[in-house]
Amino acid sequence: MEYYVLTLFPDMIMQGLQTSIIGRAIEEDILRLEAVNIRDYTNSRHGKTDDYPYGGGAGMVMQAQPVYDAFRSVADRLSYKPRVVYLTPQGKVFDQAMARELALEKGIVFLCGHYEGIDERVIGEIVTDEISIGDFVLTGGELPAMCLIDAISRMIPGVLHNEDSAEDDSFGGGLLEHPQYSRPEVWNGIPVPRILLSGDHAKVDAWRREQSLIRTAERRPDLLETAAISPKEREFIRKYLANRDVL
Repeated sequence: MEYYVLTLFPDMIMQGLQTSIIGRAIEEDILRLEAVNIRDYTNSRHGKTDDYPYGGGAGMVMQAQPVYDAFRSVADRLSYKPRVVYLTPQGKVFDQAMARELALEKGIVFLCGHYEGIDERVIGEIVTDEISIGDFVLTGGELPAMCLIDAISRMIPGVLHNEDSAEDDSFGGGLLEHPQYSRPEVWNGIPVPRILLSGDHAKVDAWRREQSLIRTAERRPDLLETAAISPKEREFIRKYLANRDVL
């Protein structure tokens, strides 16, 4: 997977992603990451990439020309047409299904806006996807881009040394993840659930599945509408919630 991030702050991208699991995958050449400085492609002698908005209003707007030329500096080197993701609160909200879909791409270009946004003309010219990480506003697109790169990369073979980890994570099967425990067996007077000490893997798996169902029903019941769960499990959830409400 090749990632290209068009940004005004390339150091923020490179410093944020060259650590931990993603950094190791870059070192092993499983992932490739390039931060392209949009300022390098402006015609302004002073490195200016923004201007006042037509029609008036507060703030500044990133100009089309440097964004487009920064994109062409990447696209002209590639033998394929990349997906171009613009990080914007107006986009479709990112989820695990989108992470899986984007992980199938050979390369992705991320466009990070700043100020009041980017000239709409260049968005229409180069962008294939507009994606948001939630209904809130950030200073720029760099943090959302890093979130997407992290989530997508986990779906790529070889990035996680344990390939089962991605499927066991929250949302891996449409449910939230079960509770996790580690040593010591008793901490602060609180013991690890006895079933996890039994050595019976079938019972442990059944307990974990049950806990995922409970946690999802309590915290994110909206996920149950599309989760792959059996009629028996739906009945278990119904009874659990009914008993909880009684208590």
